[in-house]
Amino acid sequence: MSLSSTAHQLVTLASEGEQGGNHESLSPYLTGGGALVALLLLLWITTRFNRDR
Repeated sequence: MSLSSTAHQLVTLASEGEQGGNHESLSPYLTGGGALVALLLLLWITTRFNRDR
């Protein structure tokens, strides 16, 4: 397999991958909001266990 044929296959594979990728049911705002809530919950739990008494 030569370098040019390998490069051609990679370009073909990359151009086919651009058509899909985003699923219609996944909302970026819902995903980001869920991640934010989860991180804030972990931060709150960490600060509760890390108190100096």
